[in-house]
Amino acid sequence: MKPSALLTRTLATAVPVLAGALMLGASAAAPQTPAPAQTVLPGYWEYTTRALGAGDTETKCVRPSEINRFFGGLSTRRWRCTYPVREVGNGQARFEGVCRDPKGRSVNVRLNGPYDAENFHFRGGAQLARGLPYIPASITARRISAECPANAEYF
Repeated sequence: MKPSALLTRTLATAVPVLAGALMLGASAAAPQTPAPAQTVLPGYWEYTTRALGAGDTETKCVRPSEINRFFGGLSTRRWRCTYPVREVGNGQARFEGVCRDPKGRSVNVRLNGPYDAENFHFRGGAQLARGLPYIPASITARRISAECPANAEYF
């Protein structure tokens, strides 16, 4: 297989996974820095991740005890992320770190953007290998309601 075809195939597989990885809860290995008071509110949230034109939208119920993990960690079960750079305040957030999958593959991740109690929009990307450019990605989230429906999936 040609190197360019291999890279394209790798990106097509990795980018949707990475976009999701950028969104969900904190890793157990991530520094447990408390989130500033009232970064975002608990409730029923909808969030959309996008990378290379592909997007995925999910809804989750976020309990008050899960706010730090939801807003400040940005990992998934598949990708465990640590963010040595985590700056949150005055309506702006910035995260820089590394995400690793169970097979030991890693990617560098950068995200930043505005937030308020019921919305956030982060832009950034993931670098699949040292020396490659970052692949653009974004995460947009909005709080749908303070109460979660009876059948809601919890974060």
